[in-house]
Amino acid sequence: MINPKIWRLIETGIGSAEWNMAVDEALLRNFKENDLPILRLYGWEPSLSVGRFSNICKCVDLMKLKKEKLSYVRRMTGGGVLVHGGDLSYTLILPQKSLRGKGVKESYRYLCGFLIRLYEKLGQNALFACDAQLEVGHSDICLAGNEAYDIVIKGSKMGGNAQRYSRNLLFQHGSIPIRLDIVRFEPFFLEDSGLKRAATLERLGSLVTCERLSELLIESFCETFDVNVVEDRLHSSEEKCARELLAVKYSQERWNFNAK
Repeated sequence: MINPKIWRLIETGIGSAEWNMAVDEALLRNFKENDLPILRLYGWEPSLSVGRFSNICKCVDLMKLKKEKLSYVRRMTGGGVLVHGGDLSYTLILPQKSLRGKGVKESYRYLCGFLIRLYEKLGQNALFACDAQLEVGHSDICLAGNEAYDIVIKGSKMGGNAQRYSRNLLFQHGSIPIRLDIVRFEPFFLEDSGLKRAATLERLGSLVTCERLSELLIESFCETFDVNVVEDRLHSSEEKCARELLAVKYSQERWNFNAK
């Protein structure tokens, strides 16, 4: 089980792609020794997020993105391009020592356990791709490929999750798709997007509001790890850092396009 038993819960609502990723990094940068671990929940304006090492030109029509004024942001975690706008996202920040020596793959499976429980509460049988014996294959587009510990339901990939290790901390964030606007997003992709094959709660018949999904996620998280949460908001130092990161990094093409 994870120690400590109290987590800081921050719900920041729907934000732009750039702001969401600036807040994630600000929370990581401002995390101090002995701070409560963090569970953050948030939503997105319609947008794309790009993995830290992804080549967006290879799989996305940037001219069309600009013409249609659809924003995109580069994450500080790996993985492929992911569609946002009909999803609930979460962020976890905790000391690595809380995982008691678990390796990368083991920690990933362990931390994603609360998502498996969440989907069970929604009446779905969720598995990791490796347990479902699905063929593993990489793609620059998140929903078009399967990694070993991606979550799948009825053989279809369910959202995406990614990690980063920094300063003896473990950072993980991920997306829970409620619905996908295929008509809007499909034309932006130059390769197989995986959107038509991907699972969403709507396609699976688990009709739920974002508010109710948040409640169930928090409940599943607390049950899985035997912890409690205390509601909080961004501290002034965290918000200041996020605004600075938004201005100098996440709103800049040198980061979003060139990863610099």
